[in-house]
Amino acid sequence: MRYAELNLLGTYVAPIAPMIVGAWVLLIPVRRFADRFGLLRYVWHPALFLFAVYLVLLSAIVLVAGSIGT
Repeated sequence: MRYAELNLLGTYVAPIAPMIVGAWVLLIPVRRFADRFGLLRYVWHPALFLFAVYLVLLSAIVLVAGSIGT
């Protein structure tokens, strides 16, 4: 995939912007799952752990989007 700007109602948006939103949307069920089963009690810093999971999700989205066009 060629990372090109997206035209959103006449405004050019960087291609990473929808990927950032997508990773955030995917993090919501992960966070709810961890809260429901008390998994965040076992990590040293819950906010830092969730940020790391967010970065893993965002990296996976970018890698998948980059490999689709090849």
